[in-house]
Amino acid sequence: METLKKNLNDSKFLRWFMLILVGFILFTNYYFYDAFSPLFSLLRSELGFTNAQYGFFSSAYSIPNTFLAMAVIGGVILDRLGVRPTGFMFISFMTIGALITAYGASDIYSAGGFGYATLSNIFPQYSPELKMMLIGRFFYGLGAETSIVVISKVLVKWFKGKDLALAFGLKVGFGRLGTFLAFRGQPSISTEHGLNIAIWFAAMLVLIGLLVFMFYMIFDIKLDKQIVKKSELSEKNKFKFSDVLGLFSNRAYIYIALLCLAFYSAVFPFNQFAPDFFLNKFGVSLEVSGKMASWMPAATAIMTPIIGMFIDRIGKGVTVMIYGSIILIVVHLSFALTMFSPYILMILLGIAFSLVPASMWPTMVSMVKESQIGTAYGLMYSIQNLGLWGFPILAGLILDAANPGNPEVLNYKYTILMFAALGLLGLFFAIMLKEQIKNLIWELTNH
Repeated sequence: METLKKNLNDSKFLRWFMLILVGFILFTNYYFYDAFSPLFSLLRSELGFTNAQYGFFSSAYSIPNTFLAMAVIGGVILDRLGVRPTGFMFISFMTIGALITAYGASDIYSAGGFGYATLSNIFPQYSPELKMMLIGRFFYGLGAETSIVVISKVLVKWFKGKDLALAFGLKVGFGRLGTFLAFRGQPSISTEHGLNIAIWFAAMLVLIGLLVFMFYMIFDIKLDKQIVKKSELSEKNKFKFSDVLGLFSNRAYIYIALLCLAFYSAVFPFNQFAPDFFLNKFGVSLEVSGKMASWMPAATAIMTPIIGMFIDRIGKGVTVMIYGSIILIVVHLSFALTMFSPYILMILLGIAFSLVPASMWPTMVSMVKESQIGTAYGLMYSIQNLGLWGFPILAGLILDAANPGNPEVLNYKYTILMFAALGLLGLFFAIMLKEQIKNLIWELTNH
């Protein structure tokens, strides 16, 4: 009889099973996000994308989170409505966007399918395929970032006080596994079955992710009946606009948010171009270039849980961020100026991408009031997405400017140097953050 009184999250088996379920959803999210990187050369040759247009397509993901502040709004909706309605809503947006994107690249659409004629008359300088895929990428971004926040809250519900740090590290691992398999799998699928099938495969994974979340909802309903209390919706937890304004007066939070902007802008947009960069600089095949790019998420998936446990035990989070920023700079400078092994450099980049996020996110929590943590996360995601929107476009423009006349082999030197400059900017903010924390400690000890 005693076991019947236990909550579902007291079961170790169910906790880890829930992690696998929501981890798979995150896996599909990152798989689709990175599915187009190894297909960039095919998007150029088969759909006529220019380098700048590909950058614009990649950046469309971040428009709703940058200009509509959907990461902040999504967090507020999550606090109001809870995991199930919010998760279903935003994962549905993500799925609709993935399907629209695949439809825009399909032969059915190119042959005059629904919407082709209409979009042909709007901004005729751009292809109807690009415009439909931009619409899909926008809706995908509308749902994807908030779905990550939802998954984080799911883990808190099931793991709070029970290996939560490890659960979050493994969550990151699922996402990096999605990127790893996208870089590895998409070239093979496109080679054997064509570009169209490769994109549809990625979209179908997202649809399966939505079905998995609907299955998860069954367990979430049962858990809520056991643990949800009306006090969770009390007045003190309601969103206030002053919470956002208050964060802008927190200098330590501003430095870590700017570090987030610079660092992620030097990694994610680079990933969007990395397979094509390897293809052009090292003269490898499409499949080999995808495998080269896959070493970064592989290293990150392995190292992030380890580094997270290290930070939990020893601290030194800001120092770890500085080391990660330095490694990032060295990697991008090596890519731009040398022919050093891309395999080793991508592993080092993966380590850098473990060091900074694994220490940045928990450090941020210690810098804000408990009542502002949700708002702080949402605002940081919006600031981060400003870079994920702007720098893919800038990277594409630099690539076009450095390669007039569409040469057979593209020169990526100046594009990669831009990413190195972003790493240097991130290092500056990490150092400023460390100095700010030192000043705060000095003020507290000498008050």
